Amino acid sequence: MSLRHLADYPWVQRSVGVAAAEYLRFVWHTNRFGIDPPDIYERVRPDLPAIVAMWHGQHFMMPFFKRKEHRVKVLISRHRDGEINAIAAKRLGVEPIRGSGTSGRDFLKKGGVAGFKQMMEALARGYNVALTADVPKIARVAGRGIVQLARASGRPIYPVAVATSRYIELKSWDRSAFNLPFGRFAIAVGDPVRVAADADDRAVEEARQTVEARLNATTKRVYDIVEGRAKDFDWGRNPSRTTQIA
Repeated sequence: MSLRHLADYPWVQRSVGVAAAEYLRFVWHTNRFGIDPPDIYERVRPDLPAIVAMWHGQHFMMPFFKRKEHRVKVLISRHRDGEINAIAAKRLGVEPIRGSGTSGRDFLKKGGVAGFKQMMEALARGYNVALTADVPKIARVAGRGIVQLARASGRPIYPVAVATSRYIELKSWDRSAFNLPFGRFAIAVGDPVRVAADADDRAVEEARQTVEARLNATTKRVYDIVEGRAKDFDWGRNPSRTTQIA
């Protein structure tokens, strides 16, 4: 039996998902923590619930952006790897929404409509919703789905990036970062993007470009922090990690 077929078994998926969650928790506890800006939780409070935008492959440590009082759901695809990610997310206190952010002819097949509806319902119920902003299989290019969610829900999009100073970049389309322990871990949050309910096609495209630009800038900022290039960042002016998830 091949490893690919072995991964179809639910007990294997659960075992891998639990192990992944506990590994990420280990990385969280063994890295020095910082967040930029340090008062971000106070800044975003009036905007909650909000939409959290992240790049695919740079998202593994994202559950640690959540504080204990926050209710969060995350959009996760329905494929085999998605099942493992959903198990890990749930163990880290984030509820999964199974669907797809893709668009085009395979939108219905991949559960895009169902996922969009569930995200709308979650925001209406006070949940923050996180999802990757990339066009599927095209790294660092934002799609329109997240902008359409903001337009329909009236909630702002916050670009968020996470990074560790020690990581391995995988040879995948999204340049996934495999985060490592015993270094520095930072979260950076950019300025929100707001989309009017009556936004036309041109305004939606402008918002999409803004999400992409701010998410790229936020990603650069977080790597500058963990790699020591951000001389204006003070590691001492940060909230205690005890306010985050355990």
